[in-house]
Amino acid sequence: MTLRISQLAQKFGLSRSTLLYYEKQGLIRGRRLDNGYRVYSENDLQRLILIQKLQAGGLTLKECLACLDARIDKALLQTRLAELDADIAQKQASRTLLAALLGEGDLKAWHESLTKEAPEAHLDWLQTQGFSEKEALHLTWLSKDMNEHDKFMADFMQIFSPLTRWAPGSEADTLKALASVPLTPTRILDIGCGKGLATRMLAKHTKASITAIDNEEDALTELQQHLQHRNLASRVSTLCASMTDIPLPAASADLIWAEGSAYIMGVEQALKSWRKLLVDNGVLVLSDLVWLTDDKAPEAVAFWQQDYPAMTSVEARMAQMQAAGFEVIDSFSLSNEAWKSFTGPLAARVDEVSEQLAGSQALANVQRELGIFSRFLGQFGYQFFVLQKRG
Repeated sequence: MTLRISQLAQKFGLSRSTLLYYEKQGLIRGRRLDNGYRVYSENDLQRLILIQKLQAGGLTLKECLACLDARIDKALLQTRLAELDADIAQKQASRTLLAALLGEGDLKAWHESLTKEAPEAHLDWLQTQGFSEKEALHLTWLSKDMNEHDKFMADFMQIFSPLTRWAPGSEADTLKALASVPLTPTRILDIGCGKGLATRMLAKHTKASITAIDNEEDALTELQQHLQHRNLASRVSTLCASMTDIPLPAASADLIWAEGSAYIMGVEQALKSWRKLLVDNGVLVLSDLVWLTDDKAPEAVAFWQQDYPAMTSVEARMAQMQAAGFEVIDSFSLSNEAWKSFTGPLAARVDEVSEQLAGSQALANVQRELGIFSRFLGQFGYQFFVLQKRG
């Protein structure tokens, strides 16, 4: 049986020019008839079948020819197999991600990597997907999964809402930091104030006008009620706004207070953004979670790499603060009492809701965090920094 080039092209779904190229490379061998038609034999047809089978394994035309005319090069095939395995792994990862974006899988690791490597772009993208800035911030630092965010936050708030403190702290540590402030404040911004525990102390122990800023309206309402009962509301106003975009003019305060909140937008970004809100020689007081030793347990390192990848040492934080245009006036670690005032009530609350929230990811996260606190606190801790704006 012989086939003309047009018939062979149609049978294999190839163009005439491709078959002529194959012939030039010696993969098939046509002959021309007296009438000018180019024809191919049954052997050519079967070689084309074999070539296509070999190409299905990822071989190039040149490699197919080598396999047709000599023994198979096993080293070559091993190389192609490794390349194919890598390609399959990449495509499987792509499929897993696309499925997760469609709500059919876990996006936690993906969100964690973006929070670490491209935090601002990640936050902007989440808002493009329909999350408010507040929701996007909660997602990046708490739920870490856009598909499970609503359920996670509902469980999280069920755990934390009744608690007075949502982070370690104490009146004594707040007053210790305030005593290190090298000026008598007249205008204070308390950024990320939450329920206003520090705000209350600042109002009680200074005569300054205070603006308490947070994006949790319920927390601000609770703070206002507390201040009214103690006749302090006249000096304290509340502002429901994001700490990343505070709607106040430059030089709005001579003292900015931020206990445990700067990490949400990133300490370096906070230093840059909040510095503009201070008058010349104004003071910024913030606390941040830091490593307190070089002798760190691998389990603790792994936990904080996941939950707070920007966490660093006291010395590294101070270097960032100095580079941002601040002088470090004082620095000290939060007391054990400050931790107990947070972890004790939280542990009791976890026991209280553990049966009701069985299987909850939020509950599991809090339980794991409490375990890290109980075993490794001292290797890490919150550190107060009292900073004065230079120039």
